[in-house]
Amino acid sequence: MDLSIVIPVKNEAGNIAPLVGEIVAALDGVAEYEIVYVDDGSSDATAAEIARLRQTVPALRLVRHAASCGQSAAIRTGVKAARGAWIATLDGDGQNDPADIPALWHLAGEAAPTPPLLIAGHRARRRDTWSKRLSSRIANAVRRGLLHDDTPDTGCGLKLFPRVLFLDLPYFDHMHRFLPALVLRAGGIVRSVAVNHRPRRRGVSKYGVLDRLMVGITDLCGVMWLRRRGSVPVVVEGMLRAGEACAEPGASFETPVVRASQDEVSH
Repeated sequence: MDLSIVIPVKNEAGNIAPLVGEIVAALDGVAEYEIVYVDDGSSDATAAEIARLRQTVPALRLVRHAASCGQSAAIRTGVKAARGAWIATLDGDGQNDPADIPALWHLAGEAAPTPPLLIAGHRARRRDTWSKRLSSRIANAVRRGLLHDDTPDTGCGLKLFPRVLFLDLPYFDHMHRFLPALVLRAGGIVRSVAVNHRPRRRGVSKYGVLDRLMVGITDLCGVMWLRRRGSVPVVVEGMLRAGEACAEPGASFETPVVRASQDEVSH
């Protein structure tokens, strides 16, 4: 499995079939993929609609939360359940365009294995209400100024990253809004790419302007603390010489790390 599309949803029954159809049209023949929906405690027919579509879309999978735990928890559940080496996330409301995924996938294929890469979508032309656009613009400016993550739009649901990278990041509620800063803290790199954004056609938004603002301030302080306390160790590959032992805790001497020669490795 190359790629897992992880989609957190809550009460989005009307958006399931159109979005699945667009994903299939965008990725068939491009990558070996699966679509992992995480139903975060929906009270409508979301789970039933996904189950119905599974009869004709074998790549479709469903994971369910017994009760709503939030978007970050749903993304984490989906990533843990995913079988792909790479993860692409999409919002379940249909505002992200699956047709953008192949371009991001191509960029990932050109990237070096290290440092790990996060490709973040940038909604250059947002199709939201003026209040959402204004609050997002302010939040992005404050976040960039304090976290120095050099990312114009962390709120875009369309992102692509290695599965192992995400699972190494510290988890907390609402972490999905701070993925660029967390990836930089882990020694990775972030690349922002302009993507399409569409108006919501069905269903109702689960977020308001004020609740995002209040939660965002608290989380921003927490991520600032994490950034100050973080460090990326430089791992030196090699092994100890025969007869050498690692130092006991509290010992006053250092055990040298010896780089192994090719002959030593082969034997």
